[in-house]
Amino acid sequence: MMPKMSPRWKLAAIFVLALLLPWLPLGASTNYFLRVLTTAILYMILALGLNIVPGFTGLLDLGYVGFYGIGAYTAGLLTIHYDLSFWVILPLAALNGALWGILLGAPTLRLTGDYFAIVTFGFSELVVLVIRNELWLTRGPMGLPGISPPVIFGHPIKLEWEFYYLVLLLLMFVMLVSTRLEDSRLGRAWFAIREDEIAAQCCGINLIRYKIIAFAISASIGAMGGAFFARWFKFIHPDMFKFWESILILCLIVFGGMGSITGTMLGALILIPLSEILRAALPQAMFSARYLIYGLILVLMMRWRPAGLIPFDRAQESKAARIKQRLATLGSKE
Repeated sequence: MMPKMSPRWKLAAIFVLALLLPWLPLGASTNYFLRVLTTAILYMILALGLNIVPGFTGLLDLGYVGFYGIGAYTAGLLTIHYDLSFWVILPLAALNGALWGILLGAPTLRLTGDYFAIVTFGFSELVVLVIRNELWLTRGPMGLPGISPPVIFGHPIKLEWEFYYLVLLLLMFVMLVSTRLEDSRLGRAWFAIREDEIAAQCCGINLIRYKIIAFAISASIGAMGGAFFARWFKFIHPDMFKFWESILILCLIVFGGMGSITGTMLGALILIPLSEILRAALPQAMFSARYLIYGLILVLMMRWRPAGLIPFDRAQESKAARIKQRLATLGSKE
């Protein structure tokens, strides 16, 4: 009987496979394959960022694409007008996204349920309207072309495998942040708010403060994803940040497992390449029918596996940790 691999070794094996993927026969044969993988990893980053709000804190955010667009236009404008380095633009975009997350969250987080979701939806639509109509700043419906690619040690990144490794590096950073937040005191406060706001408040948790922190961190990760997208795609347009993008990212979380970091990434890894498979399988006139297929998949998931592909159960994880601690204690006594 083969020994069972620990989660740490599984993660290391997946990471090594991801590093070698561009050099495998399928990856080396076509840039299209690498472009699809890069897109899937980008949506993993966006899904991990959004997962902090509905997954960790229990708030329904329908305006996440607004922060995605803010990050993209921040990177695009700073690149075109000031020619700043990608490594300078990335934290600036994250700070700008966090600022708008605080500005949105501070006056609206007292709302609950559907009212809060409607406000976040209105925010995303407001961002798109500003981008489309402020011609002096964003060029509106003409889009923003001429965004230069990132440069590392004087070498401009142009090849698909280079962008793949860059977005993989960003994913590793976001995974580290999400994992640390999940196991921190801040994460425990978020989960307490998600389970029962009244009980959390009675325990001394400042609801508004912790919700604003969650919103700011989530928005900063979304803005980082937008900054990478702008420097990768080299052209951005208001139509790239429509409301459907927020719904798609939310679908990735629901499909993979609300609150589960591994499930969120798995959802993006399955549903994003599925869109390209449907693009090849369906006629061009019927490509919009993929939304119906996504809806059918989610309906089936809600019927047969409502917690997602990899459910997150903090109670079971805490119980398992307590059992391991007791066994270790007994072993030390013997």
